[in-house]
Amino acid sequence: MRTAYLDHPGPIAMAHRGFSPEGLENTMVAFEAAVGLGYRFVETDVHATRDGTVVAFHDDTLDRLTDRVGRITDLSWREVSRARIGRSRESVPLLEELLGTWPDLRLNIDVKSPGAILPLARALERTRAHDRVCVASFSDQRRREVLMRLTRPVVTSAGQTTAARFRAAAALPALLRTTVVSRVMAGVDGLQVPVRHAGVEVVTPATLAAAHEVGAFVHVWTVNDPAEMHRLLDLGVDGIVTDRADLLRDVLTSRGQWA
Repeated sequence: MRTAYLDHPGPIAMAHRGFSPEGLENTMVAFEAAVGLGYRFVETDVHATRDGTVVAFHDDTLDRLTDRVGRITDLSWREVSRARIGRSRESVPLLEELLGTWPDLRLNIDVKSPGAILPLARALERTRAHDRVCVASFSDQRRREVLMRLTRPVVTSAGQTTAARFRAAAALPALLRTTVVSRVMAGVDGLQVPVRHAGVEVVTPATLAAAHEVGAFVHVWTVNDPAEMHRLLDLGVDGIVTDRADLLRDVLTSRGQWA
């Protein structure tokens, strides 16, 4: 199922919602800043408007980040397009605008709502972006439903249920572990997980070994501390998602791993 998306030397550096110390997340100016730093991978989130337009936006409402209010799924694209983010008056970008502006940029796409499933699949088909995206979601069901509607494979990462099953399988005795982990990870290419969850370490030498034994990647989010970046890279993670794209670039450069 792997595509050109994963063709990258060394650990993947991924800019979380672009790069904006000013808080202009998921805006074209934030993605432009990440690209300006040399990033080839960015993470974004998608919702769909009432009329089926896919937007790069994290929240299900406009309330927190923009000068307007309302649930995106209840609003038309025309209404959402009038919203402005922050003092710079940035607009909410279309996913296809992001794909079209930087044709070589690779996107990790988090499907945030059921209403985005079909519009996202249609957008990926229209743009033929299959080799440039990783489809992700906390919901395994949403992820699967996007994949079912695509005519070509894309890279995909596990949802919460699959990730929990993986952690349980990774703790099994060695004689069973690889077989069970392989079964659990069937249909996904890797894991995107936090360092720890509910006080439990998720990213450990054992979980990394279990993933790598079956050819799965492990990307860790959202890591903003340079010391923690170094520690995770020493452990052998395959990628780091960060709000501090500048700091992660410096860390990877210092290690000779910035590509």
